[in-house]
Amino acid sequence: MHDDRNLVEARLERVLRERIRPAVHPVTTPLTVEIWSTPDEPVPVAEGLAAPTRPIAPGTPWGTPWGTSWFKVTGTVPAEWAGRTVEAVLDLGFTPRTPGFQCEGLVHEPDGTPVKGLHPRNAYVRVGSPVLGGEHVHWRVEAASNPDLDASGVPFRPTPMGDRATAGDAPLYVLGEMRLAVFDETVWNLVMDLEVLGELMAELPLDGARRWEILRAVGRALDAVDLQDVNGTAQAARDELAGVLAAPAVPAAHRISAVGHAHIDSAWLWPLRETVRKVARTTANMTALLEEETDFVFAMSQAQQFAWIKEHRPEVYARVKKAVADGRFVPTGGMWVESDTNMPGSEAMARQFVHGKRFFLEEFGIENDEAWLPDTFGFAAGLPQIIKAAGSNRLLTQKISWSRTNTFPHHTFAWEGIDGTRIFTHFPPVDSYNCEMTGRQTAHAARNFKEKGVATRSLAPTGYGDGGGGTTREMVAKAARMRSLEGAPTVEWEAPADFFAKAEAEYPDPPVWVGELYLELHRATLTSQAQTKRGNRRSESLLTEAELWAATAATRTRFPYPYEELDRIWKTVLLHQFHDILPGSSIAWVHREARETYARLADELEGIIAGAQCALAGEGASDLVFNSAPHARRGIPAGGASADAFPGDAVVPVPREGGGHVLDNGLLRVEIDGQGLVVSAYDIAADREAIAPGQAANLLQLHPDFPNQWDAWDVDAFYRNVGSDLTDVAELTVDGNGVRVERVFGDSRVTQLLSVPTGAKRLDIHTEVDWHETERFLKLAFPLDVKADRYAAETQFGHVYRPTHQNTSWEWAKFEACNHRFVHLDEPGWGVAVVNDATYGHDVTRAVRSGADAGTTTTVRASLLRAPRYPDPETDQGVHRFRHALVPGATIGDAVREGYRANLPERRVTGAAAHVAPLVTVDNDAVVVSAVKLADDRSGDLVVRLYEANGGRARTTVSVDGFAAGRAVLTDLLERPLPDAEQTGTVDGGVVLALRPFQMVTLRLPHL
Repeated sequence: MHDDRNLVEARLERVLRERIRPAVHPVTTPLTVEIWSTPDEPVPVAEGLAAPTRPIAPGTPWGTPWGTSWFKVTGTVPAEWAGRTVEAVLDLGFTPRTPGFQCEGLVHEPDGTPVKGLHPRNAYVRVGSPVLGGEHVHWRVEAASNPDLDASGVPFRPTPMGDRATAGDAPLYVLGEMRLAVFDETVWNLVMDLEVLGELMAELPLDGARRWEILRAVGRALDAVDLQDVNGTAQAARDELAGVLAAPAVPAAHRISAVGHAHIDSAWLWPLRETVRKVARTTANMTALLEEETDFVFAMSQAQQFAWIKEHRPEVYARVKKAVADGRFVPTGGMWVESDTNMPGSEAMARQFVHGKRFFLEEFGIENDEAWLPDTFGFAAGLPQIIKAAGSNRLLTQKISWSRTNTFPHHTFAWEGIDGTRIFTHFPPVDSYNCEMTGRQTAHAARNFKEKGVATRSLAPTGYGDGGGGTTREMVAKAARMRSLEGAPTVEWEAPADFFAKAEAEYPDPPVWVGELYLELHRATLTSQAQTKRGNRRSESLLTEAELWAATAATRTRFPYPYEELDRIWKTVLLHQFHDILPGSSIAWVHREARETYARLADELEGIIAGAQCALAGEGASDLVFNSAPHARRGIPAGGASADAFPGDAVVPVPREGGGHVLDNGLLRVEIDGQGLVVSAYDIAADREAIAPGQAANLLQLHPDFPNQWDAWDVDAFYRNVGSDLTDVAELTVDGNGVRVERVFGDSRVTQLLSVPTGAKRLDIHTEVDWHETERFLKLAFPLDVKADRYAAETQFGHVYRPTHQNTSWEWAKFEACNHRFVHLDEPGWGVAVVNDATYGHDVTRAVRSGADAGTTTTVRASLLRAPRYPDPETDQGVHRFRHALVPGATIGDAVREGYRANLPERRVTGAAAHVAPLVTVDNDAVVVSAVKLADDRSGDLVVRLYEANGGRARTTVSVDGFAAGRAVLTDLLERPLPDAEQTGTVDGGVVLALRPFQMVTLRLPHL
């Protein structure tokens, strides 16, 4: 036969576009529309319903940026439509761009009852099936005129639209048609038939009979359609397709578990308050679809989003709760939000699961086995232990498929964390968390699946996200046709837990990936929006202190433990760890609010800490120094206080020959040259120089920073090709016990204070940057005379090792990585740590020196500031403060200790007590107590979390002072006893623990 494939395919595309799809609504009649726009922020539903409206016609501009308008939509179903299916098609002025990034609406009955969401690809509201004719329809639509930040068509272009204060007031949208329409279900089904077959046909091999069989059937169907009477001939066309649609899938077909999904970023290109409404629109939409489609299953993560609906839209929440009870609407993930996992500290990462799982248990009686993080920017190596300790054992993510350099070798595997914990992990091979159930996507999933031959199943999160409305009826219809269709994977709607159970059963011994799941993209999120990151770190530290001192005071005095306040503050901090807030990739509005929120939380936490410490200190005039860190320092035990604290003043600088100053405390001798650079950091006892010969530390380096795309997210490797050392000094002076250095560059100014305390082998560097650069990257460099093939970077409940070399593309790709409080590198017997109080991004490189020395220089650089212009054109402009310390001669234990010291400073309180004994102590410095608190159930029980921090085995005795308790019980993160958890040691005799490397343990001490 002649090859007429292109002819038939082109015919199919045009006939669908111009004749068949328009015939889905063959008869329409206009609705009457009126509008009222709020003058400011969104108003309660009752106020929107009662507001006076004015007429508005199609083609009229409406909607200021970030505004809200209420539309009144009324009309009457024509009598002649009796017996037919009728729906309204309500076009707010949608653009062809992706749903979720433009105007959206929520339809209400006149009494305020929510009906469903309106979205660009889901703009219908069913009136009746069938109608009687003559029905009066009346809806109110709350419509959000959210800006499309990429409306210019040029992605990542700087825009003022990211904040209401700068977005202006020009209308963004033009009202489209709002009409009642007859819905022809037969034509609609013909559209679905043709789309599924056309998309499948395009994925099949040209030399296979199935492709040509479908092509011929499509040709016959198009012949059967009378283009002048599509509605009258649609069934005849469907009949021509019935045979090829009935051909079953082959037994070896890949199996796709589809789950309805609407990934909603808790903030991103919209503020938090708009996410509250996006969630309400989407859940209203999905509960409506669940009523229409009996096989459909929808899953939603993020307990915070459920809590928002419960608080702000109780009518929608009632529908959600019913659908959850029916097993159709599935809470998944068990976290408060889909957080970043690289930067949150140990306790914060644990509390994401504590608060998320507890919400689902209390609200729905459901406990999830899976963590659900499709869009998070890489996964820290400490996460498997945390997931398992929360009572879960599975993980789903999609984001690693975005890596730019290396292709991850598995889709289903066991992920092993730093302590040896393994969790069953799946990466959907559909490579999308917004699958539309197209033939191209399902075929890609089948071809892409890397476990062929040993496993057959993958998961496809299906639906439009970010306010796009979730799954559509069209996606459900396509999935139904692919339930068993020759040439296609099989598709079945399933809850995530059902998928995981089947996937584990067929693949009980999957391959193992050890260590972090590093995303080879979005590396700059470790640095963007420095004030948001500082706010997070400070909040984490303040919460540690508040729980410690409140628990101590509550058990020894009448101080009331602030359960409600701590619960609320924790949830607020966890919300701001969402993977577009903490990483710095949201609009200006989000980060402005984040700064304000962190400041408010800091005030509240400082009040709790001060109140508890004053209760412990009593009334008096003595100075009492409180040590919140988990290690003794200056004679003060961990978690205790003393009036005899060693003052620890810094040493006085003396002039240096050749210019500059010297700081020498008998342990460490630091030379600062006339340019304010550290040219020597000499460990006196070890007789060892830390700074590489001929080089200088405390070196600020500035690079151009204009990535190829994703400005706030990315830093591309070529940034290193060009850079400048900021060595010009504006002023170099002695300032008290330190050396003050000022530098001016571009439109910015840096002021640093360098000091060495007595009794410590440490150089403290306090840096203040008044930053007014754009598209620049500022680094702080420490070239060290250390030969190290790997280095340690702190992560949750331990540290991860990364190579300093670039032997492979996997190692090269990690040119920017995350650490928490420290980076440590060493040779056998001697090492160096660089600690910080607020930075996360860093890089470590190595070079072999030329000449007779031929030694190795390993350079650690902390990333301080960036200046991307999208999505926030004013990113990081203003004053920033950083604290770093260089610790020569440091062991890994020293690095852990110094990291905590930098983040949990001592506090001085006036009182009567000579000392305050720690509530909890351990007798092994390798074991770190990360949390001391009262149990969340308000029983008065004491909860202690600790972990082995050095990466070795450790035995320790946990002792409690002044708290009456029986035997200690090992628990999970939710403070529930583990099987066989009772300890052999009583609290009075101390609880003896033997910990494996990086093992984290939670102890519950019942109150007697």
